[in-house]
Amino acid sequence: MLAFVGAAIGCLAVVAGAQAAGSGADILKVRLGGDRTETRIVIDLSRSASGKVASDGADDRRVVVNLPGVSVEGGLQGGGLGLVKAWVVDDGPGGARLRLDLASDATIKRRFLLPPADGVSNYRYVIDLAAKSPATTTQVAQSNTARFLSAPVRPTKAALPLKKVIVIDAGHGGKDPGARGAEGNEKDVTLAAARALKSQLERSGRYKVVMTRDTDVYVDHGVRVQIARRADADLFISLHADSGSDPSLRGASVYTLADRATGRSAKFVSKDDWFMQAGSHGDNGVSTILLDLTQRMTRNRSASFAEVLLARVSDHQPLLRRSHREAGLAVLLAPDVPAVLLEMGFITNAEDEAVLRDPGRRNRLMSSVGDAIDDYFGQQTKLASR
Repeated sequence: MLAFVGAAIGCLAVVAGAQAAGSGADILKVRLGGDRTETRIVIDLSRSASGKVASDGADDRRVVVNLPGVSVEGGLQGGGLGLVKAWVVDDGPGGARLRLDLASDATIKRRFLLPPADGVSNYRYVIDLAAKSPATTTQVAQSNTARFLSAPVRPTKAALPLKKVIVIDAGHGGKDPGARGAEGNEKDVTLAAARALKSQLERSGRYKVVMTRDTDVYVDHGVRVQIARRADADLFISLHADSGSDPSLRGASVYTLADRATGRSAKFVSKDDWFMQAGSHGDNGVSTILLDLTQRMTRNRSASFAEVLLARVSDHQPLLRRSHREAGLAVLLAPDVPAVLLEMGFITNAEDEAVLRDPGRRNRLMSSVGDAIDDYFGQQTKLASR
């Protein structure tokens, strides 16, 4: 699908006559240089490209820069230097994504594109980082000033060193109690389950977890989607408990966004999104087609995770006969974040409610969700290493 997106972007630049920034560019290698005071990241490109900062690292020492229309076959990664602890370039929605884990507090000082010149035949996208507090003489001396590291074009088979961002959404909350069971409200079991899943994911050390709510408060559905987008999330999972008029009905199910509902995602699109900027040269049709491609890729990834999730959850919970369902649920509307809604069971069923309310059984259920997340990203790594 990603190869298709890259090819489609290249075709659009010709057919539509719109100069979509960075279309058709390949990443040749990544180089780091500098010290603990200032560190430079140089991305060598086959063609001109532009970048957009999704996260500047101010809150969590994690810098994310999207490169629309740029392709990176299999992904690249490497160790750090100076202000950079580790880095990875992988496929994001509609292009490549550079992610940096910072070794200390720093800020992006400047970004610019260098055209071929002075014996260099390719373009170079440059990012300069500056420490927020001056480094000591000792730190600078120990940081191998001006040493450059180059990443090979072929991907390594090692696990990616940077944490994936998982947004966990505890359904309902506050004024919205959700469904009512014999022992209490849906909003309470979803929050307990979300906290259990967060704890398990963080213990693994492989994920950064963001909660849409961690207390008994109501969060608007649109805000939950915006939280996922602002976090540059790799996956969004909303936890719920089903209900029905028949108390014997039980079982888990997973929802992904229905194709007919993708048009409603437009309200979460801003003029700063890469696919909107791609059409800023007067052809809005380019933006429309690129948005459609991004949504299609996101829906495919959501469906892929849903199948993995159901396989794992079935070890601890029975599944509804039609366990993978599609709907136009508001929390699934992010155009560029793979998202699922997990109905963990029926709170109106005594057996399912017992599972959701018992800490031990609930933890085991959330452990299966954590295993599914591991499987999903492990599957992506295997595909990238081929």
